[in-house]
Amino acid sequence: MDESRTTATPDRTPAPHPGHGTVALVESPVQLLNVLEWAHIQPGIPAARDGGPGGGGTAGGTAVRGRVPVTVVVLSPADPTSRGQLRRMAELARDEGLAVRWFEARGNRGGLLRTALALAPTLLRVRRLVIGDPFSRLVQVLLPLCRAKELTVVDDGTATMEFTALLERGGRLVRWHRSGRRRSLVEAAFGVFASAARRRLTPGGRRRVELFSAMPATPPAGMALTVNAFSWTRGRFGPPHVLAGTDLIGTSLVETGVVDPERYVAVVADLAARHGARRYFAHRKEAQEKLHRLAAETGLEIVRPDLPLELVARRGPAGRVILSFPSTVVHTLPLVLAGTGVDLRVVDIDPAWLTPAAGERAHTFLAAITSSAKSPTR
Repeated sequence: MDESRTTATPDRTPAPHPGHGTVALVESPVQLLNVLEWAHIQPGIPAARDGGPGGGGTAGGTAVRGRVPVTVVVLSPADPTSRGQLRRMAELARDEGLAVRWFEARGNRGGLLRTALALAPTLLRVRRLVIGDPFSRLVQVLLPLCRAKELTVVDDGTATMEFTALLERGGRLVRWHRSGRRRSLVEAAFGVFASAARRRLTPGGRRRVELFSAMPATPPAGMALTVNAFSWTRGRFGPPHVLAGTDLIGTSLVETGVVDPERYVAVVADLAARHGARRYFAHRKEAQEKLHRLAAETGLEIVRPDLPLELVARRGPAGRVILSFPSTVVHTLPLVLAGTGVDLRVVDIDPAWLTPAAGERAHTFLAAITSSAKSPTR
């Protein structure tokens, strides 16, 4: 796909009419998937099924009569894998009648400022704001510009569990794997925005805050909870053809400095040998060098998904057994693959695998993900 051509196209999409519509700020393919799931169950959101082929419900962001448009603002990440998946997800979003605007807010000097200036008129007047990552510095900087009385937070994976816990106890909006680190001057400066974001995301007065989640998260008092059952994904794709054998899902815990790389390679090799796994589905943030090493030392076929794993698994083919380390998919894949006969099993993280730099919250948080995924109520 021609990068220069496609980068410019989304930016020509008109902004919503002042005071109307919904704007969604997304930075990852999974966030955009969850915006699609959220929009799918909203009675006032136009969708492809409301019109002709290719999303006839809207045209260039203009609502059909009686409907309120959604504009997805993509705050593009830097890594190529995430960008590629987001391009594919943006195409799916347009097919469903959502408008998409693409912003290069990273990777060049002044990108954040230009993005904030371009979005300010829209954020000041839009009726409803949807965000995918309350821990994002980009979102935290943009959030004070928004005066919307309706806010929705969709899943950014397991971080949702930490988000609701931090709101409940009033902590800083800092990701769990960074919570044990010393604050730099830059982090201290952004702390002002993080505090303002926490206040904006706390229900109160006439401000309504909704959590749209598939995670076992408990929202604080006053925050509405809507359960994500992945009805759009299950209706749009699959069911998959199920193969005899085992698939292994990778994790980026090495890249985030939580798990020791030597331990990780040894564990993956052991799992592949014991379970006869043939395919390894890489996380979009896994380093290419690590994946080359895994292929060479384990014999696994490394698969780089072109879409979020929920969609890849639903399209299939999928192994009869799927092994996964604690991550978002241990909660989402059972929903996506319900009734298909696929058995998802969670691999516990041994504390001995963690690096000395891992925060004290690392093991307890990972253990909580595993425990909640294995709960009989899930």
